[in-house]
Amino acid sequence: MGTSFRAGTVPTGTLVRTGAERATLVRRTYALVFSGIIVTMLGAFVAFTQPQVMGFAAQHPFILFIIAFAPLFMAQRAARTFPANIGFTYLYTFLIGVWIAPLLAYFERNQPGTVGNAALLTGTSFAVLTGYAFVSRRDFSAWGGFLVVGLWVLIATSIISLFFHSAATDLWLASVTVLLFSGLLVFDTWRLRNVYGPDDYVPAAINIYLDLLNMFLAILRIFGGNQRR
Repeated sequence: MGTSFRAGTVPTGTLVRTGAERATLVRRTYALVFSGIIVTMLGAFVAFTQPQVMGFAAQHPFILFIIAFAPLFMAQRAARTFPANIGFTYLYTFLIGVWIAPLLAYFERNQPGTVGNAALLTGTSFAVLTGYAFVSRRDFSAWGGFLVVGLWVLIATSIISLFFHSAATDLWLASVTVLLFSGLLVFDTWRLRNVYGPDDYVPAAINIYLDLLNMFLAILRIFGGNQRR
């Protein structure tokens, strides 16, 4: 269970010219990322406290996933139109919280503490990888094509694996997912520092949010798989 849609890979705004503009872009991006995570937690909380919402999310995950694409698409279309861009982004992250709630409930019911441990490891990885991307003087532009190809290969492999379910395969795919989105997090952080324009905080935040979401879900699957052994 995961989501691998990503915002456009090539920003179209004017590149940041000054240190002050870059600092503003970084501040706006991470404010949106972290507030989006809080809204996701709120969506999960609503599902946990409303049985009908939880029931719909559990019975119709693909429908809910498709519904969530609508505000994500609109957030991209209105990327530089405030406050619509923020509103659509929050609606998307809220729906994602509802969408993942049944999975969180499953792991907490069968393996208490797993969700917290996965969140802690995801947060620690985020801090380390983000710090590396900001401190490193390397040019990560060459990573883009390789990571995008890897993402499509992962999606195709995940779809095929649905027809040949195997615990070992699922664990392997989850491990690859963590590695791939760790690389994408470094790449997206490098783009935030070097590529994005001053008004590109919404697509930048969405990409980083999705990197973290996919890492979290994959780590959760790894923890769950290891504990079932």
